[in-house]
Amino acid sequence: MSSAPYERARPAETVAGFLAAAAIFVSLMGIAYRPLRLIPLALVLALIATGIGGRAERLAGWAVAIGALAFAVGMAAAVITSNPLW
Repeated sequence: MSSAPYERARPAETVAGFLAAAAIFVSLMGIAYRPLRLIPLALVLALIATGIGGRAERLAGWAVAIGALAFAVGMAAAVITSNPLW
């Protein structure tokens, strides 16, 4: 009977996963409330999570993509509805 050794995640990888999840949440909140305030912060969080890498690399990639899409949608929605951008 053999089993593969279990690789524990480094603490930085765990933090990267939480940063990516927070970036997705903040990006989606930015669509509804002040996109120029929230979404750039979310993109910075996502890029930091991408830089850390590790296990959460795919989640961080999705966070960057969702942030970019949320920026476009949030800006368009704010302009169409005449809501403040800042």
